[in-house]
Amino acid sequence: MKNKWKIGFLVLLGINLLFAIIMLSLVLNSSEDVDKKLAKRPTGDQVSFHVKSNKYDLNKLINHYLEEEAADSPIDYRVLLTDEVELYGKIPVFSEELNLKLTFEPKALKNGDLVLEQKSMSLGQLPLPISYVLKFIKENYKLPKGVDIRPNDKLVYINMEQLKLKSDLKIKADQFDLKRNQIAFTILVPVK
Repeated sequence: MKNKWKIGFLVLLGINLLFAIIMLSLVLNSSEDVDKKLAKRPTGDQVSFHVKSNKYDLNKLINHYLEEEAADSPIDYRVLLTDEVELYGKIPVFSEELNLKLTFEPKALKNGDLVLEQKSMSLGQLPLPISYVLKFIKENYKLPKGVDIRPNDKLVYINMEQLKLKSDLKIKADQFDLKRNQIAFTILVPVK
């Protein structure tokens, strides 16, 4: 009888050892696969997301951003996107305020920045040179970082990566066609 119990014990011990070896090999092999996959993961400091928008939503976003960034500006202004970019404001002249309207043609550059080329300008009934009004705006309006007014070139250059956004997000303009209401951006999210 001792041999039956001894053989049964050894068979059971062998089955347990075989089961343990199989389980251990499965666990160890899967961790190697995970290590290989982790080694192949994308590297970089940021992840990009492509976003399409429309004039209505972008109007709300731009003016909200301007309210926060230019809250302490002595001159009130707002931006409206129609078939072109329109800037409305009031300029104090002596004891009066003159209405200001500037219209720009937007162009997305290959580097992701945005250029607003001056199309028209009206300041009350006064005929003023466009470069003079742009110079006045540059000197008197509080503009967000990354917005550069170039009076001599009659344009506004927007360095999209310099715009201060929450969570250190960066934006690049891919397409900015207001007439077709086709607006596309790439949002760069830092991951490090």
